[in-house]
Amino acid sequence: VAVNSATSALHIACLALGVGQCDSVWTTPISFVASANCALYCGATVDFVDIDPRTYNLSVERLAEKLAVAEKTGQLPKVVIPVHLCGQPCDMAGIHELSQQYGFKIIEDASHAIGGKYNDEPIGNGRYSNITVFSFHPVKIITSGEGGMLLTNDDSVAQQLRLLRSHGISTRPADMQPRPPQEIWNYQQIDLGFNYRITDIQAALGLSQMQRLNEFVTQRHALAQRYDQLLSALPVITPWQHPDNYSAYHLYVIRLKPQEINKTQRQVYEALRAAEILVNLHYIPIYRQPYYEKMGFKAGYCPQAEQYYAEAISIPLYPRLSIAEQDRVVTAIHKAIDA
Repeated sequence: VAVNSATSALHIACLALGVGQCDSVWTTPISFVASANCALYCGATVDFVDIDPRTYNLSVERLAEKLAVAEKTGQLPKVVIPVHLCGQPCDMAGIHELSQQYGFKIIEDASHAIGGKYNDEPIGNGRYSNITVFSFHPVKIITSGEGGMLLTNDDSVAQQLRLLRSHGISTRPADMQPRPPQEIWNYQQIDLGFNYRITDIQAALGLSQMQRLNEFVTQRHALAQRYDQLLSALPVITPWQHPDNYSAYHLYVIRLKPQEINKTQRQVYEALRAAEILVNLHYIPIYRQPYYEKMGFKAGYCPQAEQYYAEAISIPLYPRLSIAEQDRVVTAIHKAIDA
């Protein structure tokens, strides 16, 4: 089901799975804010599960601990939203096993992960989740200028998503309620929906790029492997990859080793920016944002997320990054750390 953004996709995914007032949605703190905001759009509350220190994804161990406590207090989540950060697949089998035990539903936020594989199967196949969301934002692996996609193996959920993306209106006779035969009813509003449709031009742009998806991801892997080699002697941690998974490598994040560097993260970040290396930070923990602090969240809520935030820097990675440009990035990192 194609929509105009992954944010819209996350919103109607929650609605299609019945999220509403008095419900709770859990997600990772290290993601773009849309992964949490979608719960608030539905009138639900949101909470955060700390990350795995190696993959930076939602930790299955922390999730299991939090669920055990929530079961005792009657505060289990309606939905859990794991995010495949940087294109690195989450431990979906582990999360799915917990969903069977505790009864929550799963929305995979695969905004970074189109073209990736988990246990040798494509992300989005639906084996371990109810709905998967992809993003076609301008900086994503596949872009339609702006856009998103929802994948599900449940026909009834798919039909509800189609209603929600287009004002809740259906033209299918099977959906329509009886009306007097002399009246013309070529459409009916069945539910309260939204104008979340993707345009034909955007869809055409996205489809044209889908033919090159494997090429794009393969090139990202080649560049990532070269980064691994070039950065191996530096006091940084390069991305870990599970041997059974295949990252889409939307982002390449290094983590500084503060005990081995006499610079702060901000000093390294600003030195790279000054050298015209467009580094970034993905992401500030969502609960640290002012809007979420007003809900009562405080710094330190997820310790592993806080440590990641204090050490992470995203460095340039895209298919058309040349070897000379990549060498320039690495040289600038050397200088920023050693200067």
